[in-house]
Amino acid sequence: MYYEGQGVEKDKKKDVYHLEQAAIGGHPNARHNLGVGFVSKEGFDEALRARQVAVDFMKSPQRDKAKVALSKLKAAKAARQN
Repeated sequence: MYYEGQGVEKDKKKDVYHLEQAAIGGHPNARHNLGVGFVSKEGFDEALRARQVAVDFMKSPQRDKAKVALSKLKAAKAARQN
């Protein structure tokens, strides 16, 4: 919306802000758009920052705890079936 100025004035900072919020929320297209949108030399540091946000999001402690809990549930289900 802000990128193309659809219904609002073009604003790159707002565009990046909203893409970052969506990427943090797990929206895969926002992550892609952040990476693709900063391929110039000027935007390379922003692309690296956006990539790091996505990497950090994927390494969250909650995600690790969820993986452990899911593994335990699967093991318990397999034990019940045998």
